[in-house]
Amino acid sequence: MEYDEDEGSHQHPKQNKPTNKSHFSSTSIQESILIIPTLPEELIIEILLRLPVKSLLKFRSVSKSWLALISTPEFINTHLSISANNQRLVLTHHKFVLTSSVHKYQYNIESCSLSSLLNNDSVIESFDLDYPMNNPLKNVWIVGSVNGLICLAIGFTDLFLWNPSTRNFKKLPDSRPTGRPACFKYGFGYDECHDDYKVIGMFCYIHGRSRHVEVKLYSLKSDYWRTHDEDFSGEIQFARTGKFVNGRIYWANNDCRDLHKEWKIISIDLADEKWGKVEQPCYDEGYNFLLLGALGSDLSVFCNYPRTHTDVWVMKQYGVKESWTKMYTIRYPSDLENLFSSGISPTLFMSNKGEILLMRRSTFMRYNPKDESIRYTKVAKFRFCIEADIHIESLVCPFLQDEPRTQQD
Repeated sequence: MEYDEDEGSHQHPKQNKPTNKSHFSSTSIQESILIIPTLPEELIIEILLRLPVKSLLKFRSVSKSWLALISTPEFINTHLSISANNQRLVLTHHKFVLTSSVHKYQYNIESCSLSSLLNNDSVIESFDLDYPMNNPLKNVWIVGSVNGLICLAIGFTDLFLWNPSTRNFKKLPDSRPTGRPACFKYGFGYDECHDDYKVIGMFCYIHGRSRHVEVKLYSLKSDYWRTHDEDFSGEIQFARTGKFVNGRIYWANNDCRDLHKEWKIISIDLADEKWGKVEQPCYDEGYNFLLLGALGSDLSVFCNYPRTHTDVWVMKQYGVKESWTKMYTIRYPSDLENLFSSGISPTLFMSNKGEILLMRRSTFMRYNPKDESIRYTKVAKFRFCIEADIHIESLVCPFLQDEPRTQQD
């Protein structure tokens, strides 16, 4: 299968139009640009804004003026916006990050090339990422990836905001709730209204027949956790991580003792921090469970029917039941029913040609709704994938303005 370099697309929460070069003040340009006689200053900026992060990190050593320019918030935000919206940069500035199991009870964070996944029908390699507090014997998973920052949960109590491109990371304050919860989950997203990154922690307690959920919210700007007053008594939160889509974090929840009971979708708006319940479409009978994803900038629901098919629904307008649309049905090949026995992942990536990238265990799948064909790409080395997310390379820093920087060796 052939893919043009400008073919892919993926939602990013910070999709402002590229900053006009006038936003870089003339004083800033004069102080922050190494003058090259043959190139105008604006052209130098244009070139730098389209380079990968790895190159920009090296170019910071060219001079103090280049270091100052590349470190400005205006440059960082414009570089992120161009990387997210310029289709010709998608394959070079985006990667997949995965929590994988290489051996039983041994965990890794790995990365693989988006271009390799889209252009390979056999086996590709993945590369280990040296994440903070790297311990293969300790449970680790990806809570979410937003604007180049990855939220990692390690064990029961340790949370990190980590930029793999710059290798900077921040350990969040202890989120440990009172007591020992029966189950817990997190969600990570970006509040564009207040330019803030937020983490939601949900901790469920069971005492006999009574159930209680304690909700905590972390703000990077304030750098502390607040207990969030929301009554989820009587509900068991089933999914481990929330799905961030267009300013909100969503979870599918159910009583984990009976998967066939009615599923609910709850959400929190990160701007006003208000909760809501999402009305759902009318599913066919016999489905097993729901998985949430994103299709473009819309929330999608993967409704799995064991060993047969998955229906994919998209909500075009938040909170409007009639806006749900069944986009397509993915039918499982009869000779591979074991692979699909427990369903498939939500959409990881969608190309401009309409093909969608999915995953099951250690196998990526490219599904074409036009002819219902499925192509496979296997990732070498690991047994199966626990979590997967797309990661955009960026210079975004996981620190407060005056906070000491922490970097991996």
